[in-house]
Amino acid sequence: MPAESATSRTVARAASAPVRWLGGPLLTILIASFVLFMALAAAPGDPVMTLLGGHPTPEAVAAMRAKLGMDHSLIVQYWNWLIAAAQGHFGTSIIYRSDVADLLAGRIRITFFLVAYAAVIVVAVGVGLGILGGAVKRLGSAVATIAAVGVAIPAFVAALFLVQVFALGLGWFPTMGAGTGFFGHLWHMTLPAVALAIGAAAYIAQITRATIFEEQSREHVEAARGRGLGSVDVFRRHVLRNAALPIITVSALTAAGLIAGTVVVEYAFGIGGLGSLLVSSVASKDYAVVEAITLILLVVFVVTLAIIDLLQAVLDPRSRAARKVG
Repeated sequence: MPAESATSRTVARAASAPVRWLGGPLLTILIASFVLFMALAAAPGDPVMTLLGGHPTPEAVAAMRAKLGMDHSLIVQYWNWLIAAAQGHFGTSIIYRSDVADLLAGRIRITFFLVAYAAVIVVAVGVGLGILGGAVKRLGSAVATIAAVGVAIPAFVAALFLVQVFALGLGWFPTMGAGTGFFGHLWHMTLPAVALAIGAAAYIAQITRATIFEEQSREHVEAARGRGLGSVDVFRRHVLRNAALPIITVSALTAAGLIAGTVVVEYAFGIGGLGSLLVSSVASKDYAVVEAITLILLVVFVVTLAIIDLLQAVLDPRSRAARKVG
């Protein structure tokens, strides 16, 4: 009986794992998308009037509402939109008069290239500076000062400074556009990626430096030093290894948060990605495009968080033990 009971618990945990890992993100997406849809529905302005323009007749307005599916209740409209979005259909843009999915296809690649480029800079510079400031005590204050300044600089201000110095002043980089091809993207998006990454890299440097300092004061680190291990071995085996998990977690969360910053940076550099399209679509009340972009960004962010949570459970033995006990 005890063996059967243990087996049953193991099977139950294995069966519930997919529900736990998938249910939370799906519920988050469902709730957030509902709030998003209702918020846009309550926003001032009427997309139908924007589309028809002038002084349309009541019959024309009613026909357009029926064509757009806006003659139903908000709950029915949300459900129809959600089912269509799950199949890749986001409706028609009232400004561009084209299918929203086709409109977004080329822009998604540009935005994700920018985010990936900035994420590499964030991790490399942020973690590198943080480790340097935590490992070398005489550099700790300098790294802390640099990080504090970096966190305080808004992305838009950083973009203006980078353009003035490296684009208009030195002429090293272009001021507008995303370029073509991989190396063209690299050249055109270097300044936007740096502007997007400055604040996040500074934050990661602060967290990494603080984590390294905390790990160096642990008892097991002092014990390792007492056993005569070299400083490099102590740092690599006992400090850096234990600090890796929180640093990886915060770095991944911060990199995922870069998606929101693309709105400002793309607008500043004239990059035709999702961020700049979102700004123009909000201004023109093109809600089909706004809903599609925000839903895509929401799904990417939630999925990233779910992957981070899964990696944390895999890499952290304490987390696995807690789940087994539960």
